[in-house]
Amino acid sequence: MNNDNEELKPLSFDENEDGLMPMSFGTGEEAMVDSIPLVKTATNEIKNRDSNFVFFFGNPQSGKSVILSSMLYHLSSQAGVLRPKIGTPNSHEAQTLLYDFYENIRQGILPERTTVGKVLELDLVFEPNNKSKKVMPINLTFLEASGEDLRAIKRGGNFNSHISKYLSSNVPLTFIIVTSYDTADKDDALINEFLDELERKGKNLRPINLILVISKWDKSGRMEVESEEELDNFINDNLRRTSQRINAYELSKTFYTIGNVETAGGSQRVTLLSLDTAGILSNWLYNSITGFDINYEGTFLERLKWSLFN
Repeated sequence: MNNDNEELKPLSFDENEDGLMPMSFGTGEEAMVDSIPLVKTATNEIKNRDSNFVFFFGNPQSGKSVILSSMLYHLSSQAGVLRPKIGTPNSHEAQTLLYDFYENIRQGILPERTTVGKVLELDLVFEPNNKSKKVMPINLTFLEASGEDLRAIKRGGNFNSHISKYLSSNVPLTFIIVTSYDTADKDDALINEFLDELERKGKNLRPINLILVISKWDKSGRMEVESEEELDNFINDNLRRTSQRINAYELSKTFYTIGNVETAGGSQRVTLLSLDTAGILSNWLYNSITGFDINYEGTFLERLKWSLFN
């Protein structure tokens, strides 16, 4: 993976010695894990929260839960330490949910769909492995609602209060908009309605706080894109209105896959896991919040100190 301290480019991965190796899974029995209902959060509590909120948007089965769980797995297994934030209302539930996410992805089990009528809220602290003082720990609050609830804005509708309270709050919000490789052409109108809703609520759409993710890229028959032009052409052909917004605001975009997914007996299982795209999206998220790359090499003095004591 390319560790240069540059703006994220959704290109194919460099196959260098620092790249993550795929992990093979066995065929253990499938565990069914329901989404845990979390403590209700009032709007005034959101305003007083010291955190960076990350809001996932996408249709049902677009891959939001898979992206979230694989990002968490990458952050905790490759990039640093990820733990529930102490003192938050849902710290115990977050610990339970993290355990389920990690165990499921380790066994190749895809996460269950998010419960309708609730927002999955995870208050976490991420502490990077990076030794540089500039690469600081950050608070993250991941928010995921069911695709069925997010479709409420279709044809000029409104979100229910359990979703709109986050969008109406004056807190740092990053948006990860997810559409699947095989359904992108059907998602174009809904994504545009969501972008319209954000602008109505006074959200300033900028490259550092919104990214479009094309999930399930493995359905193309490959695990990567050959060039940035290939991804641009896919978006232009399948998300024509969305592509106009992306180009006008110079918003970020990338593709996503967790590896090889096979269907057997009506259920899907990951048979070969790749965390490469999870690493790219996680790095974009950290960089968009802090202004620094997770893999920042440090100042000259820091590098000199590390060389002397290592």
